[in-house]
Amino acid sequence: MSPDHVTQLAEARELTLAVVGGLDDSDLDRVLDPVMSPIAWDLGHIAAFEDLWLVHEATGAPLLKDELSEVYDATLSPRRDRPALPWLRSGDAFTYLERVRERTLDSLAGPTPASDQIVELVIRHELQHLETILQTVQLARVGWEPDLPAPSDEVPPATAARGGLTMIEVEGGPFARGAGPKGFAYDNERPKHETEVASFQLAATPVLNGEWQDFIDQGGYRREDLWTEEGLEWLADSGVTAPGGWAEGGEWRAGSLEPLDPLRPAVHLNAHEAEAFARLHGARLPTEAEWEFAATTTAAKTADASRTTPGTSLGNGGGSANLDMLARGTRRIEAAEGPLAMIGDVWEWTASTFEPYPGFEWHPYRDYSEPHFGPEHRVLRGGSWATHQRVASATFRNWDLPVRRQIFSGVRIARDVD
Repeated sequence: MSPDHVTQLAEARELTLAVVGGLDDSDLDRVLDPVMSPIAWDLGHIAAFEDLWLVHEATGAPLLKDELSEVYDATLSPRRDRPALPWLRSGDAFTYLERVRERTLDSLAGPTPASDQIVELVIRHELQHLETILQTVQLARVGWEPDLPAPSDEVPPATAARGGLTMIEVEGGPFARGAGPKGFAYDNERPKHETEVASFQLAATPVLNGEWQDFIDQGGYRREDLWTEEGLEWLADSGVTAPGGWAEGGEWRAGSLEPLDPLRPAVHLNAHEAEAFARLHGARLPTEAEWEFAATTTAAKTADASRTTPGTSLGNGGGSANLDMLARGTRRIEAAEGPLAMIGDVWEWTASTFEPYPGFEWHPYRDYSEPHFGPEHRVLRGGSWATHQRVASATFRNWDLPVRRQIFSGVRIARDVD
């Protein structure tokens, strides 16, 4: 048994218990939002996934709760069906987590422990579900008081030195896109392959709340010329007039309603809203190749007429990524050189649909990526404040339907270079 595996599994579980411990017990067992699973289902799913990969697949032992295997299979039991299924309520779900962990430790100490890659898969799977749980909390607007370090006091800048309309020129060229063969990566991040990107412009930051308020004031939600046909259909059906996190003159942030801060990135936007904002400003969404290219280039060194050149550092402008829930939401944008916050704060919609890379092979199971490839899903990149740093990377590919706003999603615009 690897001591590191035991420690890392324990750290992920400690974080899970802290996150759900910040909720009332009554909120764990009810449907908080029809788009999302009951939180107790997520807990049972975490346990079932661990039992499958670290016990059953590794040792051949029967599943602890084989009768619930279909209930906790995310493909066989889509979200719309889960409220009616016999999932374990919170008390039993916590017991299930504990009993599976006992089996896991025995399995890891046995003659056929799971590989490092599979252990890492299970750890990341649990951490990713914590972000899903926080999406549910945000949608339902219930109180959340976890036993986690409090957000650090921020010193507000008088103005944002750069914003979502400040463009940086990115000099294009060839680059190796995707994750290499070593270390952990999801199947859809591989194989690494050469890609050519033309020069383009990219916004220095995600669009900020103040800039989104200007979009509203300019009739952004009323101007049909800014929206695609699909976007107009969604707009008519939803009646939306502001980002999903805005409410009652403020912004709902991780369990509490806060004053709307014009210098924080706008969040809970879908792809249709992102495209409409871009069109208003004569821009577009970046492709995911452009996004990854910019996120893996050296940040610009000057504040004006900035250019980026091929390199190896994440496009965070020298700033630290806002990840791991410690900020309890997006942060105020500080002065930075080069693209800021490409890792953390908000997931960023791209213009790309979710497709396999050339030479794609599913691993370790087909249902993680392959059933979702196709034009109906749009790719998001970068991670959010609720994404764990173990998960967030410049090659990680998130995806969802373009109408979805439950994600901690925002927008960074791009333009072609004349």
